[in-house]
Amino acid sequence: MSKAFLSLLAMALLAMTLLALPGLAQTAAPTVLGQWRTIDDALNEPRSIVTLYEQDGAVHGRVEEIFFRPGEPDNPTCRECPGDKQGQPIVGLEFMWDFEQDGADTWAGGRILDPENGKVYKAKMKLRDDGRLDVRGFIGISAFGRTQTWERVEDSEPGTDQE
Repeated sequence: MSKAFLSLLAMALLAMTLLALPGLAQTAAPTVLGQWRTIDDALNEPRSIVTLYEQDGAVHGRVEEIFFRPGEPDNPTCRECPGDKQGQPIVGLEFMWDFEQDGADTWAGGRILDPENGKVYKAKMKLRDDGRLDVRGFIGISAFGRTQTWERVEDSEPGTDQE
C-alpha cells in the first residue's frame, strides 16, 4: 500500500473516532449518585429525600428531608443509633456508607442504618432498568433482609442542571 493511501486511511479513522466521541460521552455509565425519594414500606408513600454521594471512592448517603406524619416531632433525633450517631438529628445524618460498585448497575459491601430502630445492616443496591433503585438491607446473607425501591428525584443525577 502506498504512503498516501495509509495516510488517508489514518485520517479517516481519526475523523470517525472524533465524530463518535460526543455520542460516547452521552452514554455515561449509570450512577446511583444524586437525590432519591424513599418510599415507606407499609404505606407505600414517600418518606424522605436522601442524597447519595461519593466520598473516598465509596458511595455514602445522607438524609436531606423527612415527610412527617401527623404527630411526629419536626426535628427527630436518632435515639437508638450506635456510637457517634446517637442523639444526632436525622435530617443531615449519614445513614449509608462504604458502598462500592460491584458491576455495571450494582453496588455492594455497604452498611445502612435504620434511624427508627438504630440497627445497622449490611446492604447492597441495584439500579433498575426503569431508573429506580433497589436498596436491600440484610443480616448475614442477602436472603435474610428486605428491599426498598427508591425513586430518583427529577433532575438530580450528577451532570444535570439543577435550579
